[in-house]
Amino acid sequence: MEQYLRETPMLNFLAANIQRLISDRQWENADAYHRIRKIYDFVRDEILFGYNVDDSIPASRVLSDGYGQCNTKGTLFMALLRGVGVPCRVHGFTIDKKLQRGAMTGIVYKNAPENIFHSWVEVYLEGVWYELEAFILDQQYLSRLQEINAGCRGAFCGYGVAVKDFHNPVIDFNRNNTYIQSEGINQDFGIYDCPDDLLKEHHQEMSAFKAFLYRNLGRHLMNYNIKKIRNQKASVE
Repeated sequence: MEQYLRETPMLNFLAANIQRLISDRQWENADAYHRIRKIYDFVRDEILFGYNVDDSIPASRVLSDGYGQCNTKGTLFMALLRGVGVPCRVHGFTIDKKLQRGAMTGIVYKNAPENIFHSWVEVYLEGVWYELEAFILDQQYLSRLQEINAGCRGAFCGYGVAVKDFHNPVIDFNRNNTYIQSEGINQDFGIYDCPDDLLKEHHQEMSAFKAFLYRNLGRHLMNYNIKKIRNQKASVE
């Protein structure tokens, strides 16, 4: 299990802000199950769904940003887990860009790659590896989506969601797998010890020009769309 506990440049759990958070929340005082559950809930709901400048930023930067998506929130999740002695690893994929429709709109969606780089975190507890993906969307954002699309029954794909049962997704960890985008997966890259290793072999494929536009324009428009949905007050039938 040693390789699933080590610090890396991306999983920099010895960074001051991460150590301070672990100390303040007293996660190390809990048993292994509650360590995972408390950290999972923190990353899901207190680190808001949003798009950072790059997938390769370290966990300390994600924590400072206060928001993230599948890959960056996963990096923070893993760093916090390893920081309290919980073994974890990362599983890489791509997802169909249709999953992002709504969060991505207009020219941003039109120019986005067809396959979006994606990952989830696998956590070891009591002899079992659990696949945890549903930390990506904070509950406030997901609840607003469900209100806006109250008439939707069954499967849903869009706004960062791809599940079989839109109004009853499995998003809480209780010794079970959790998913929120898994139905959009179209390519499997396999399991890696850490995101550093995953990104050495796989990453988001796009031209340097499109990457520049994403960092400086596209992600800001996406974050605006997400914030607008999250802060919506009235339900829409």
